[in-house]
Amino acid sequence: MSVQHEPSRSVDRRVRLQGHPVETYPALPPEAERGAVRRITVVGEEVLSRPCREVTGFGTPELSALIDDMFLTMHVADGAGLAANQVGVDLRLFVYDCPDDQGVRHVGHIINPVLELPEPGSRRLVDEFEGCLSVPGATMEVPRTDRAVVRGFDKDGNALLIEGAGYFARCLQHESDHLIGHTYLDRLSKRDRKDALRQMDNRQDDVFAQRETKAAALER
Repeated sequence: MSVQHEPSRSVDRRVRLQGHPVETYPALPPEAERGAVRRITVVGEEVLSRPCREVTGFGTPELSALIDDMFLTMHVADGAGLAANQVGVDLRLFVYDCPDDQGVRHVGHIINPVLELPEPGSRRLVDEFEGCLSVPGATMEVPRTDRAVVRGFDKDGNALLIEGAGYFARCLQHESDHLIGHTYLDRLSKRDRKDALRQMDNRQDDVFAQRETKAAALER
């Protein structure tokens, strides 16, 4: 998911890392410091339209390297979240570095996530503009619930429970959609989908150039 959100002015500077509060955290996560930039897949590529496979091997160097690369790739693309199939790897995994509506920064990764939404009678749908790193340059209003929970595992196989509200809940839902082979375009009307694709056609070259410039500045 691309960053489309500014937190409220009463910003809480705390960070929640893997769901737990920490006092300080660097602007560039340690994973990104270790990572390499990978190419981001674009809507229309087959890997984005099929369900991803469960991760079965935890604690491996390959899994850690993938997470590191995803963090740096997300950072270079100014993203708030990135799923593994967005770098061409069909595994149930996503990373995130996303503010919520109170300005709290949420950072982490989750493997084999299961998304839980409030019951229909207790949920509130919010229409807000949403972008996707695999739909470069396009933004459209998408209805999402204002709360979400994701259960899964970290890279070492430890159980995780990540709760989100507001914009961070939107991020958790957006990335979970990717892992079942959907993008936010699948939630739009035919007319709005065509509008989003026109936006992408008009703006994607500028987006790609910005990513290249940022990667070059990091010497990656």
